[in-house]
Amino acid sequence: MDMQGIMTVEKDTRYEGFFLVRQSEQRAASNGSRYLDMTLGDKSGEINAKLWDGSVPPPPIGAVVKARGLMQEYNGRMQFRVEKMRQAEPQDKVDISLLTHSAPEDPQVMADRVTAAVEGMQNPDIRAICRQMLKMAGDHLYYFPAAQKLHHAERAGLLHHITGMLSLCDAMLPLYPFLNADLLRAGIILHDLAKITEMKSDIYGVVSDYSPDGLLVGHLVRGVAMLAQAAQSAGVQGEAVLLLEHMIISHHNEPEYGSPRRPMFPEAELLHWIDLVDARINEMRGILARTPPGAFSEKIWSLDRRVYHPAIDAKQPD
Repeated sequence: MDMQGIMTVEKDTRYEGFFLVRQSEQRAASNGSRYLDMTLGDKSGEINAKLWDGSVPPPPIGAVVKARGLMQEYNGRMQFRVEKMRQAEPQDKVDISLLTHSAPEDPQVMADRVTAAVEGMQNPDIRAICRQMLKMAGDHLYYFPAAQKLHHAERAGLLHHITGMLSLCDAMLPLYPFLNADLLRAGIILHDLAKITEMKSDIYGVVSDYSPDGLLVGHLVRGVAMLAQAAQSAGVQGEAVLLLEHMIISHHNEPEYGSPRRPMFPEAELLHWIDLVDARINEMRGILARTPPGAFSEKIWSLDRRVYHPAIDAKQPD
């Protein structure tokens, strides 16, 4: 299967290809007519798609479809107007790896970097807890995304997020030499590991839904429970456990975002900001990929604003 990639298709160009359904629902227009509003993706990225036919049921999330239509621009962003669509069939021999967005680095390379960070820790208690937590996460780390739709929503996105944060940590620690490097690195590695229980993801990093555990408990509370279990298995007690538990429950900073406590020591505070920077910049990168230079994106609900794609580096005509 040889595909151009939906994000490389220019405006007013007709296109036909296979897509992975990331989001799909039937909606009603202002005139009462029904239509499908979808997010379709391939390895190049994902795009909003509309099918103006109310008789077509929405395909399930994670399904592979073949669609034909016209690439258009609507409110400054590209949109795929689907004219015809069907479910993929076995004879299509679709290579699903071409339809999924993956982290830019090999999962094994990223996992090795996380392991190296753990093995380089000087505090034996913190090192032992991290080893046990990674053991509990297991092979999920090699494909699990960091989110369903927002930042690092890609195969091995959780590892991508962790290693990106470790890079920020390495850059910032020399500026603040009084910080406990082991504690900060451990907080980075552990803070989101419970997302493997929060979402339902296939091996391609496609999340179909949140799990009952994710909806009823969430990764902050579940993360603390996992850490307590890891500490018990590793035979660790004392302040190291308490500090890491606090870093997990406080890394969202605000109660309305799920944190029952705000960061109460410097390493916990810096964990919050490193997490926020890496998440938002990754999310903005994805928004810019689907927004033409010189245009504003649609309003992004997670950011509560529109994002502008600067045209300063865009190629200018001679």
